[in-house]
Amino acid sequence: MTLGTILLIILVLMLIGGLPTWPHSKNWGYYPSISLGTVLMVVLILVLIGRI
Repeated sequence: MTLGTILLIILVLMLIGGLPTWPHSKNWGYYPSISLGTVLMVVLILVLIGRI
C-alpha cells in the first residue's frame, strides 16, 4: 500500500466516525469536523508541495 492509499482510508474512517448519527457522538458538536478539516488541509498542503 502506498502512503496516499493509507491516508485516504484514514480520512474516510474519520469522516464516517465523525458523523453525528452515532449515539455516542451527538454531544461532540463541531469538534470532529474541525479536526477532519485540519487533517484535510495538512494533506492538501503536503500534496501540493510534493511530499505525498
